[in-house]
Amino acid sequence: METALQVARKLSEQTIPVSPVTLQQIASILVRTEVKKGENFLEEGAVCSQIGYIYKGLVRQYYYKNGKQLTEHFSCENDVFICIESFLRQKPSTLIVEALENTIIYGLPHKPLLQLAAESHEVEELYRGLLENSLILSQVKMDMFRFESANERYSRLMHDQPEIIKRAPLSYIASYLLMTPETLSRVRANII
Repeated sequence: METALQVARKLSEQTIPVSPVTLQQIASILVRTEVKKGENFLEEGAVCSQIGYIYKGLVRQYYYKNGKQLTEHFSCENDVFICIESFLRQKPSTLIVEALENTIIYGLPHKPLLQLAAESHEVEELYRGLLENSLILSQVKMDMFRFESANERYSRLMHDQPEIIKRAPLSYIASYLLMTPETLSRVRANII
């Protein structure tokens, strides 16, 4: 329970400060899952039933298009991830969540979270904050693709998420940045 309480504190730090009672409530619904490297936390076609918090490890969200894997997002320690449409609508996900390292995830399950949010204004605010953060992250990523060059996108990733550069396979990074592996190699050669 102590680790769950620490995770609840981290979630609060990313959104709004909450009372010790609310921290206990959030900790009480957290679901701990260990996912081995190469295993999926969420399969394509499954419903995303949790907002995930990475306690330890690294995951990527990806999907298939024309038979190719395209990386949508990376999350490592202290990051929150969600397959937002699947979670909010409780419908099958087109995204897959794969562990790139042995990973420990603490999840906020859909139904218990909504029940707590209905009973507690603080939980409702925390939940809203998590969703807002996810939407802002998606908007920032889309703006990056619309307005930045390949060099600028890679530089941003180096600055904003240096752990991804160190820990994720280059082919996944290239996919995430909407580059071919060859373009990523050229970009890296120009920056390094």
